[in-house]
Amino acid sequence: MNAGNDKLGTMPIGRLLISMSIPMMISFFIQALYNIVDSMFVARISEDALTAVSIAFPMQQLITAIGVGTGVGATALVSRYTGQGDVPRAQRTANAAVFLCICYTAVFVLVGIFAVKPFYTIQTDVAPIVEDGIRYLRIICIVSAGAFFGNVLEKLLVATGNSLQSMLSQAAGAVFNIVFDPLLIFGIGPFPKMGVTGAAVATVAGQIVAALTALMFLSRKGKVVRIRASEIRPSRDALIPIFKIGVPSMITVGLSSAMSFGMNQILLGFSTTATAVFGIWIKLQNFSYMPIYGMNNGTLAIISYNYGARRLDRVRSVISLAMKAAIVLMLVLLAVFESIPGALLSLFNASENMLTIGITALRIAVVSLPFGAITLIFSSSFQALGRSLFTLILSLCRQVFFIIPIAWLLSLSGRLGLIWLAIPAAEAGSALLGALLRRKVYRGLGIRRHDAAAE
Repeated sequence: MNAGNDKLGTMPIGRLLISMSIPMMISFFIQALYNIVDSMFVARISEDALTAVSIAFPMQQLITAIGVGTGVGATALVSRYTGQGDVPRAQRTANAAVFLCICYTAVFVLVGIFAVKPFYTIQTDVAPIVEDGIRYLRIICIVSAGAFFGNVLEKLLVATGNSLQSMLSQAAGAVFNIVFDPLLIFGIGPFPKMGVTGAAVATVAGQIVAALTALMFLSRKGKVVRIRASEIRPSRDALIPIFKIGVPSMITVGLSSAMSFGMNQILLGFSTTATAVFGIWIKLQNFSYMPIYGMNNGTLAIISYNYGARRLDRVRSVISLAMKAAIVLMLVLLAVFESIPGALLSLFNASENMLTIGITALRIAVVSLPFGAITLIFSSSFQALGRSLFTLILSLCRQVFFIIPIAWLLSLSGRLGLIWLAIPAAEAGSALLGALLRRKVYRGLGIRRHDAAAE
């Protein structure tokens, strides 16, 4: 077992959480930044172009959901198996996850060819939005290999204690995207002016760069887990556990896709501008949660390793520390965003109508950030502890059973401003549910209540 993995069970929790999480936070921040930059540049084309990309978001989230879920399942298992000293099984699991990425890519090539046009035409009949959207999303789906492989390979690096290399992989793809976005969208220098199509090309190319960088790191000698072409194949004892742990994550992120689709349908009943505003909020929300996602990537490996080694005191400590850090971070962002909603919207070339709708929307929506962060910490810890069903329950409530019905009921008032209240209401309810489920998990593991995290 190499030093990168051994530190998961021996390094002091505070220092370990920092060393594992900070690189991931940075890489996720960079990743979120290029998503925001992408929308900022697209908004300079037209509001219709921004709406087209916003409507594409649920399908992009579905791709992300599958990649992230598979990566989370592989990460938890690889960390757990190495904690138990079963390195061969960890190796089989990692290579089986790569095999799944090949299968996913083949499926989404077909989706890109046959399903993208119906996806847009059932949502809107505004011709510029449909035309731009089809061009954008078709490229995203057909060239989805980078998204799948990148998510899985980067998380395998984290699983073996190499979070810095995971950060470098994501950063490589993000920097590529940020640089080439304006070049391809606006035709700067020798590059052709491609508009929305250029944004899609820059996105998928950045994902491929990230995946290749991660693969390079995982192919080096001396790794506990290495990706070898001869071992990339289905393995029953690897695939079933990956899906058992990963499917709740797929559903968690995939439900975000369903939530976005549902909210878009409600908001399109008011105006396409409202849909664009919601798309901006989703980008800002994702940006805000990036430190939490980064911390979750670090804590997932730490919790899984120590759970496998039966060091429950370390499991309890890392969850407690992560929860406190998440709440503090989100309260800071809440204060910042509440003070500058107009400036944030101006980054997206907001019209007067968008500013009128968006300032109200953002000031209400940002209240949800601390509650959402708490829920995300709960979800990740449940997965690492083998309670994936609880993660699934929490995700279903947060993304479907709470927000969509609340938003729909509020829409019956005919007042667009009230619909945004569904966002903090759903997150607060989910955080409360997560606390109740956490208590049940801790009792099952024998963790005493007065020692538990963030009581």
